[in-house]
Amino acid sequence: MNFVISSASLLKHLQGISGVLSTSNALPILDNFLFEIVDGQLSVSASDLETTMRTTMEVEAKEEGKIAIPAKLLLDVLKNLPDQPCTFLVDMDTLSVEIAYDNGKSKMVGYNGDEFPRTPELENSNSIRISGEIVSNAINKTLFATGVDDLRPVMSGVFCQFSPENITFVATDAHKLVRYTRTDSQADGSSAFILPKKPLNLLKSNLKGDEEVQLEYNDSNAVFRFNDVVLVCRLIDGKYPNYEAVIPKENPNVLKIDRVQFLGSIKRVSIFANKTTHQIKLKLAGSELSLSAEDIDFANEANERLTCNYSGEDLEIGFNSRFLMEMLNNLESTEVRLEMSAPNRAGLLMPSDHGESEDILMLVMPVMLNR
Repeated sequence: MNFVISSASLLKHLQGISGVLSTSNALPILDNFLFEIVDGQLSVSASDLETTMRTTMEVEAKEEGKIAIPAKLLLDVLKNLPDQPCTFLVDMDTLSVEIAYDNGKSKMVGYNGDEFPRTPELENSNSIRISGEIVSNAINKTLFATGVDDLRPVMSGVFCQFSPENITFVATDAHKLVRYTRTDSQADGSSAFILPKKPLNLLKSNLKGDEEVQLEYNDSNAVFRFNDVVLVCRLIDGKYPNYEAVIPKENPNVLKIDRVQFLGSIKRVSIFANKTTHQIKLKLAGSELSLSAEDIDFANEANERLTCNYSGEDLEIGFNSRFLMEMLNNLESTEVRLEMSAPNRAGLLMPSDHGESEDILMLVMPVMLNR
């Protein structure tokens, strides 16, 4: 099994899938890339049993075969080579892999390719085509709000809901929640599943935004296909909490404010907040917003005033400044709306001007103010 390939092209493809590799693999074979040649096409896979990613490229090869090659060693060799054709000479009997290039060669020992875990085949699956841009946006807008609690694994992923009207992505960690809906993409039927964080991060780094993604899914796995990449991941098993129930419906107190100005003010004031609660107080009266924070232990405090557009009763409410900053950083609109009902009820943050086919809602739980 011998083939010739450009070192830069191979490195680019391998770096795209190398995020799958885990530092603590249960099986030694998973520290390798699986190289497989069929009909002059080289496909390289990386897996951690939960997630498998495969990339395909054209190579000059006469025979077919497969072998697992140590991932770290191969990446280190390719990173230090200038772009040039590399010839891989694989001895299937001894599993030795020789890489010949302009001024030398290197040798390593591979593993039997048959020992590499097989990618699951999807049965009774549904599929949907979505633009890469929508998938990227959905991941960027929701991933930061996922939980990290091992006791509640369902909240560590992003909940995807497909219907004939729209597609919705939801993430929450019980303190904050993001719901991202697109009406310019629909599915044939209704379905829902929870995608884990790792494959979403891999998609985020591999999607350019201008491609079409074909997503196929059943009750246990999902497969994303785009460009020359296939990503297969196991879904998180469990029932997602009823997120609609926590979104307050009546929010008469509405604050409209410039996003960048609001964010800058929170950043400055929060420096003086308590380091465990990160509590910041918003005091709304008329067309004025006062932001304040204090850390009683160190006698630190800060206050700022901003002019804003506010309609509703005078209100004092406390929030975790880190949550507000994360949310404002993940919105792109010039102006944002913060809708509230009472100091002990969640606040809703959203862009003032929605895109025609995009709807984004962020919910943040309040922090009880110390009187």
